[in-house]
Amino acid sequence: MEITETTKGAVLVLRPRGPLCGTDASQLRERATAAAAESMGRLVLDASAVPFVDSVGLEALADVGDVLGQTGHTLRLAGANETVREVLDLTDLASQFEHFEDVNAAVRSFL
Repeated sequence: MEITETTKGAVLVLRPRGPLCGTDASQLRERATAAAAESMGRLVLDASAVPFVDSVGLEALADVGDVLGQTGHTLRLAGANETVREVLDLTDLASQFEHFEDVNAAVRSFL
């Protein structure tokens, strides 16, 4: 899985490309957990290039959300497609994250 990283002001944006499953999910978990510490909790996950998420991917997202929650922050998801949003809703994980239509809206939420 390719994970691109950009900075918008004081906010770190991670953009994984491809399905969030298996070892790719573990890779994202490690990178996002490290990024949460580097960015003092100002982290946005741009899910616009993630076509679907499996149970391992859901666990990775929940783990990153838990790490951010320990510092009083929440994981902000941007651009998640209908399939990903539906899986989050069906598994009751949607409420653990803040959802935004696009990265710019998610970044502005830190202001």
